[in-house]
Amino acid sequence: MTTRERVYLYDTTLRDGAQTTGVDFSLEDKRLIAGMLDRLGVDYVEGGYPGANPLDTEFFKTRRTERAKFAAFGMTKRAGRSVSNDPGVAALLEAEADVICFVAKSWDYQVTVALETTLEENLASIRESVSAAKAAGREVILDCEHFFDGYKANRDYAIACAKTAFEAGARWVVLCDTNGGTLPEEVAAIVTDVARHVPGDHLGIHAHDDTGCAVANSLAAIRAGVRHVQGTLNGLGERCGNANLVSLIPTLKLKEGFADRFEIGVDDDALAGITKLSRALDEILNRAPNRHAPYVGASAFATKAGIHASAVLKDPRTYEHVEPERVGNVRQVLVSDQAGRSNLLAGLERVGLKVDRNDPRISRLLAAVKEKEAQGYAYEGADASFFLLAKRVLGEVPEFFTVERFSVNVERRYNAVGELVTVAEAIVKVRVGEEVLISAAEGNGPVNALDLALRKDLGEYQRFIEGLQLLDYKVRIFQGGSDAVTRVLIESGDETGERWCTVGVSANIIDASFQALTDSIVYKLVRSGAGRG
Repeated sequence: MTTRERVYLYDTTLRDGAQTTGVDFSLEDKRLIAGMLDRLGVDYVEGGYPGANPLDTEFFKTRRTERAKFAAFGMTKRAGRSVSNDPGVAALLEAEADVICFVAKSWDYQVTVALETTLEENLASIRESVSAAKAAGREVILDCEHFFDGYKANRDYAIACAKTAFEAGARWVVLCDTNGGTLPEEVAAIVTDVARHVPGDHLGIHAHDDTGCAVANSLAAIRAGVRHVQGTLNGLGERCGNANLVSLIPTLKLKEGFADRFEIGVDDDALAGITKLSRALDEILNRAPNRHAPYVGASAFATKAGIHASAVLKDPRTYEHVEPERVGNVRQVLVSDQAGRSNLLAGLERVGLKVDRNDPRISRLLAAVKEKEAQGYAYEGADASFFLLAKRVLGEVPEFFTVERFSVNVERRYNAVGELVTVAEAIVKVRVGEEVLISAAEGNGPVNALDLALRKDLGEYQRFIEGLQLLDYKVRIFQGGSDAVTRVLIESGDETGERWCTVGVSANIIDASFQALTDSIVYKLVRSGAGRG
């Protein structure tokens, strides 16, 4: 059996992906996404640019991955100062990171115009920065910015930048199509040439998608010899985005010419979760998933035309290039219970519920899920709500409490020192068994006030929720106009470190929030064993 060559995956969602218009990661977002990437099986997770902003500096106070190498990104030393006296390099060396990824100009035009320095000084910055990080015990990567444009303008200098980094000890020298204008046949030819000077098992590719060729360019580079590929989840990135790892990974795993020649760190089980991962990222970013995304889009395996649908019913291979189950997606031409049942059973197993596929309650749960989804619920990023929906249909959730009524009031007024403030107050009436409890609370907003009031007194169950706290809150209006419907996604956590997400849907944002808050509390009670006597 021929030994397959290893291709290493480097994710830059949390750094290059953060340059996406409209994307603004919180510290909690970055922590969540780093964990998702770690479980996926990528080899490197680039966490950001320590020293460039307070959020990234804070993020690098702790190593954020367990399996993947945690990488910090930053510039090589500035011209005119020593590497030991450069604050940017110092911030990288102080970061809790396994890997330092330097970026350096490799286009002579950029060196003289953007950096306003000499070509030799730029080479010295590369050499000294890589050497310093290597001496500090870090794995070092150099991103050769504008490499392909630089190669076309001055081949010898671009290659000199790559060789300098390699000879100074860089583990990977990454050729960047920074402006995204290079085409696959150019990438293949240039990589082939560079590999004569820097070994392919030390070369990487970083492609942008300005011609729609980032994935194709990455695949062309692999064929030409690179063994390190950079990209982002869902193709996030500046301008038109980066190479989409959600498309690259299935291609490398499933397509002839790649799957038989190369292996990656993503196993079959992780591949089967890539659709869920893609959609979970969109939930975190409060974006609607791209229905037409390759492999993972809701329409990726949907057949509408009659003649096509007829053929797919006879044999799915007539209009499917891979089996949707391999990437965790689902065929949508088969609207029978059997297709939905398989998907549902996989979802139940994901949240830790084992149910026999022939259990008659599965049909009821399938109908309930379809009804909820028609109303606007989405469970890809809300496993706790899906867990509770399933448990309720299975008859396994006690009625811990009933909210008989609630009210929320928001008032803008001047406080005692004459400052204009907005105050929210919530009142909740709850029945726990035969006991009726009324609680009130003020908060920094209506949802916060409602959350505090709801958790203020649940009688006999109060002790189970003492450590419960709301960690994140996102709102999406997914139907416009006068009949707009609101989806609220809430992330909660407790004293054990467990985190879970719940969802609520309503035309009223407060009602949607209340549903998600209630689910969060009930989930905590179920998981804590409350109500078992």
